[in-house]
Amino acid sequence: MMGLMISFLPFLSLAQGVIDVHSHIITTEFLSALEGEGRLLDEGFPLPKYDAAAHLRWMDEASVQTSVLTLAAPQPTSAEVVRSTNEAAARLKQAHAGRFLFCAALPLPDIGAAIREAVYALDTLKADGIKLATNVGGQYLGAPELDTLFAVLNERRTVIILHPHRPEPVNRQVMQQTPLAMQEYLSETTRAVANMISRNVLARYPNVKVVVPHCGAYLPLAVPRMKSLTAVMQKNGMVGEIDYDANLAALYYDLAGAHSPEVIRILLSITTPDHLLYGSDYPYVAPQVLTQSLGRMKQYLSTEADLAPYREMILWKNAQQLFQIRQ
Repeated sequence: MMGLMISFLPFLSLAQGVIDVHSHIITTEFLSALEGEGRLLDEGFPLPKYDAAAHLRWMDEASVQTSVLTLAAPQPTSAEVVRSTNEAAARLKQAHAGRFLFCAALPLPDIGAAIREAVYALDTLKADGIKLATNVGGQYLGAPELDTLFAVLNERRTVIILHPHRPEPVNRQVMQQTPLAMQEYLSETTRAVANMISRNVLARYPNVKVVVPHCGAYLPLAVPRMKSLTAVMQKNGMVGEIDYDANLAALYYDLAGAHSPEVIRILLSITTPDHLLYGSDYPYVAPQVLTQSLGRMKQYLSTEADLAPYREMILWKNAQQLFQIRQ
């Protein structure tokens, strides 16, 4: 059993338009595994409940046509739990054709097991991409041992969705004072992408496309600083050659979280309009709040003269092209 409540209520009207690239699946098997390991509060806050029928209701109400599902944090330690979650997401995709896509989780830090799961998920389950955590047990993206995994993903021209997880090592006092989602998740995302750029990972594996969550975190500030320090770092033997253009060209950005016209404009200092995507972060935010937030986005993408040309691109066209979704 997949541990999800799936509704087969009559489908009254097919939602049109918006494609949500940032939503999460949370199965009962996943929750039970975390509870058994005493890890339900690893991220500093309880995981929300997930119900596919409720997700579809919100999508219909908000005119979201398709949602891309990924496994929530924290990373389960069991490869079997990872497999069961991927299979649950695949069943949801099959049961509700056109409504759900999914990016499969991998049982890192075991590289061999991760590669086997990636091949199974992409080739057998027909996953639409892979979800990678910023780090798993201190193994951060950009680490040399992950190159063999990226080679496999590059061969399959894989879309990767990133998501921040608790940093390792973690300062628990800091977590209590400032919840991870408030600040450290942004640092985690920036750290992981900076690691990949500094090792030229995305330039070396040019067929991989990476979706950066939460409005790009701190990257609009970090990228210019990285560029300004590169020559000094190279002189001291700390980094090699970095192809910034190629690395940045591989990055896409979802607008889950605190989106605004100002945020979009600063993202456009490091990317192009065809790399911006709508994201909700369902079910971590109340449905009514998400609906209001999406309405606000639609409004300013219609009324802000410099952003209006990108309205349909951000809301659905960019995601449609990235995931090769056929209408």
